[in-house]
Amino acid sequence: MPYFDTASAAPLHPVARQALQAALDEGWADPARLYREGRRARLLLDAAREAAAEAVGCRADELVFTPSGTHAVHAGVAGALAGRRRVGGHLVVSAVEHNSVLHAAEAHAAAGGTVTEVPVDRFGAVSPVEYASSLSSTTALACLQSANHEVGTVQPVAEVAGHCAEAGVPLLVDAAQSLGWGPVEGAWSVLTASAHKWGGPPGVGLLAVRKGVRFAPQGPADERESGRSPGFGNLPAVVAAAASLRAVRAEADAEAARLRVLVDRIRRRVARLVPDVEVVGHADRRLPHLVTFSCLYVDGETLLHELDRAGWSVSSGSSCTSSTLTPSHVLRAMGVLSEGNVRVSLPRGTTAEEVNGFLEVLPRAVAGVRAELGVPEAVPSAPPVAESVEVDALGLRCPQPVIELARAIVSVPVGGTVTVLSDDEVARLDIPAWCAMRGHAYLGETPHGDAVAYRVRRAV
Repeated sequence: MPYFDTASAAPLHPVARQALQAALDEGWADPARLYREGRRARLLLDAAREAAAEAVGCRADELVFTPSGTHAVHAGVAGALAGRRRVGGHLVVSAVEHNSVLHAAEAHAAAGGTVTEVPVDRFGAVSPVEYASSLSSTTALACLQSANHEVGTVQPVAEVAGHCAEAGVPLLVDAAQSLGWGPVEGAWSVLTASAHKWGGPPGVGLLAVRKGVRFAPQGPADERESGRSPGFGNLPAVVAAAASLRAVRAEADAEAARLRVLVDRIRRRVARLVPDVEVVGHADRRLPHLVTFSCLYVDGETLLHELDRAGWSVSSGSSCTSSTLTPSHVLRAMGVLSEGNVRVSLPRGTTAEEVNGFLEVLPRAVAGVRAELGVPEAVPSAPPVAESVEVDALGLRCPQPVIELARAIVSVPVGGTVTVLSDDEVARLDIPAWCAMRGHAYLGETPHGDAVAYRVRRAV
């Protein structure tokens, strides 16, 4: 069964498995002890730290291991903010950061700090100039991912790091998605990553803090890992994480070139094979193994189940797969279609035959889901019945409000309007996206009791 969701968790790399098994025999003792077993464990820990630091591009004494990537982010944000609390309490993040960063920002705001979210373009990238304009004399920390977890867009980290350096603001980079493909460019100050993203074991994160960066670890003091990650670490997993990072980096250039060809094939053929689809994320400045697209008139959860039944494991940022019924904050910030969203992230070793098999199954799966929802293959043409039509979509959930809009738009003449009443939060994103895809004019929204009225003018 092809697994196409390495952006969530990559399969364990063979080198990680070998290193883990070996370290279970040699690295079980406390590396802080001076007897033979402890010294042996300490040698393993030091070697793992050296290997990981070399891959990150920092000194070994600047890097610590944490219980997860999320733990690394939270410790990094809290420590950097506390270290610069005399400067001020202003935190800058991009609107498409991983939830771990945004949750840390929420905690900072709840404690009395201020947070600025820098918007992104439709590809999911920040503007370095706009990011720089968000920095101020009270900014204690700035955060920017190296590449987006959902759409794969690579951020202009080096340029932003330059602006941060000019402003005297440290930059924290979440490198979880990109570190397996190469070091992060630019003069970053703090960096975090997660081993299970590159094929290491789960439960190991990296936190690197450059010398000279003011950093005050939060929580009770601990003598391990420079006081930045308390508790007895999982040394066998740490050894496996470092060994696998070195291994995947040795393969990265060749594998990136190979997978980029396969992803380009998906990007091209999905747009041709599946009607009414939007491929999102930057076409060039992106991770080599990841592609995301959204399908009109499709329930995301049902589509993922259909693909799973056909033997393909993928993920989604669609609101239809979420218990909160709200779209991914990344897709919302980009202003792109969220319904029927599919994220494909290929593991190392993926073959062209597997990609071709997925492209053969996908159109049938999308067509099947649309048929279940009662979406006709083509909206019938009929004489207009009125200059304006109101559609009651109250109580209907993604993707039904957009389906009702598509049915209603042919009932008004060119220049006529359709008003959709909806209490589904997703309509705020998907109706404008539908208009952009179909060439109609989105006129905006107005409150309508507990719901919202969305107005669309027929343009074609």
